Amino acid sequence: MSAKGSELKRVRQSRKANEYNNHYKSMMKTSIKKVLASTKKDDAQSLKNDAFKVIDKVASKGVIHKNKAANQKSRISKHVNTLK
Repeated sequence: MSAKGSELKRVRQSRKANEYNNHYKSMMKTSIKKVLASTKKDDAQSLKNDAFKVIDKVASKGVIHKNKAANQKSRISKHVNTLK
């Protein structure tokens, strides 16, 4: 039993999509970590804006669900609001 052409194509497509999704997820996680690691409000504010852009971009591409994007943005905002 050898694999059919359509099966092989599906494997190639899923690997490519997986790589694509992992790239964007990684980019998002990094931007979130930067904001959460910041201790100064001004720095956090500019990092927050960058992170929101990345999160919105990832959600619009369908890599994450829009509710997950909203949860992450809420988490970031909560952190920034606690800073002085």
